[in-house]
Amino acid sequence: MPVPSDPTAPRPRLTRERVLGCALGVADAGGIASLTIRSLAAELGVKPMSVYHHVANKEAILDGIVDLVFAEMELVPHHADGSWRDQVVLRARATRHALRRHPWAMGLLESRGTPGPATLRHEEETIRILREAGFSVEMTAHASALLDSFVCGFAVQEAARHFGVTSTMPNDERGDSSPVDPETYPHLAEMAEKHMLRPGYDFGEEFQLGLDLILGALNRAAHAGHLPPS
Repeated sequence: MPVPSDPTAPRPRLTRERVLGCALGVADAGGIASLTIRSLAAELGVKPMSVYHHVANKEAILDGIVDLVFAEMELVPHHADGSWRDQVVLRARATRHALRRHPWAMGLLESRGTPGPATLRHEEETIRILREAGFSVEMTAHASALLDSFVCGFAVQEAARHFGVTSTMPNDERGDSSPVDPETYPHLAEMAEKHMLRPGYDFGEEFQLGLDLILGALNRAAHAGHLPPS
């Protein structure tokens, strides 16, 4: 039987780190709309005005928790003999996993006007990898935008599909093999029946395929521009 907490016991000291960590937990539990100064203060067990001693306003809280998400995107160690392509894959996977843990962050990552140190380190590392691979400044900007769009866009789709639930039920146990009218939408019905509804289908597998296609195209651009191959 759990022992009830002692209401007279001193609470941990309130710090900016504790405030932001708690804010991250509130957002994870209820989405970004659930995060208010009042809900955060209630979770911390303090009065709302106490929160303002550590963060200026809600915008500062959002900046802070977005930076915490970027901090979870592990920085890839710099190996002189490492492939730029391998490093990009590791970073893309780390970003995807962080967004799976914090789906509320998808619409905020690129919207903050005051990026924190983890955010800036993340951007710096991406640019460093591509520039050291021989990409020009302009091509680095194109590649970075393309990769960000793919990884974040995939995370949005994956969240909408409940993180790529694997299909394990044979078609004949699900009734209709396609959820759409095959006479009205023949190609969509074919795609559903022969691909998306097949046993074992996992939307998450599309991530590596898409990433490979993008990196292959970037590698061809590198060759065309006489850059080092991956």
